[in-house]
Amino acid sequence: MKDNSKILLVYTGGTIGMIKDYETGALKAFNFDELLHNIPELKILEHEIETMTFGDPIDSSNMNPEYWIKIANVIHERFDDYDGFVVLHGSDTMSYTASALSFMFENLTKPIIFTGSQLPIGDLRTDAKENLITSIQVAGLRKNGKPVISEVGLYFEYKLYRANRTTKINAEHFQAFSSMNHPALAESGVYLSVNYKALWAPNRKQKTKLHTGFDDNILVLKMFPGISESTVEHILAKPGLKGVVLETYGSGNAPNTSWFLELLRKKIKEGLFVVNVTQCVAGSVNMGQYETSVGLKKVGVVSGKDITTEAAVSKLMYLIGKDLSPKVFKTIFETSLRGEMS
Repeated sequence: MKDNSKILLVYTGGTIGMIKDYETGALKAFNFDELLHNIPELKILEHEIETMTFGDPIDSSNMNPEYWIKIANVIHERFDDYDGFVVLHGSDTMSYTASALSFMFENLTKPIIFTGSQLPIGDLRTDAKENLITSIQVAGLRKNGKPVISEVGLYFEYKLYRANRTTKINAEHFQAFSSMNHPALAESGVYLSVNYKALWAPNRKQKTKLHTGFDDNILVLKMFPGISESTVEHILAKPGLKGVVLETYGSGNAPNTSWFLELLRKKIKEGLFVVNVTQCVAGSVNMGQYETSVGLKKVGVVSGKDITTEAAVSKLMYLIGKDLSPKVFKTIFETSLRGEMS
């Protein structure tokens, strides 16, 4: 007997939901009520699929925390009615949204799989069909009556990744995403192969809880050779600023000039949270390994370890929304909450 699952497919926007108008050649939003008509392959799937779409599709460049909360609420309100969820989303900011949802859902016991495509679903060479069909299959995987995946995942081009470990690395290839610091959770070939060791194990005794109190008074400050005192001073003087993701060099290094460290020390003392992440696509922050990161550690900069910038942004918003003391914030940020860091 097949272990069927009931899957909710949520279309938020993005290339995957576009179809070419062959009279004009322009891309237009897809009517998801006609999903089965346009993708007959879905009828062969053993799972029961229901769809819902946002009234106006959102280009992923316009994504923001308000939309994150809207997507999370859609899932939360229907959480008990479905065995899994597939969210269709534009690829440009998919890692940000998917990371944010991983923090929003505490003790997640069902799969939330993000996917999209590089080409529209109506294009002859589209990657949309494979991404969509396999995402539904992944969301429907069950073992001993329980979902195999119990976390927020991102599926693209034959690989399922932990969403909060992903970064978009290519604007033109079908293999658009990478997860450099954590192995793929599953790979799609002739068989769907699950890497059980890499999966996040939920606490099934605890009820799934939704957190939506995100505070977006943050910014990302990327280090570059020649960054000046007046520039950093101007950026950090932003009214209402509560948190900074500091993108440093290599294993967490930044200029050890006195003006830079003194400025950070002053702002951190005033209550600003500063998190150190590496600009490198792989590897980890290790403050204190080199002289150029010792000062950062001394002034109270928090280590992001091997977290991605995308996950650091949403984790920072999530924790600032909790109104924590600097000491508690540091402890929690440097702890893996949803498998976002090693």
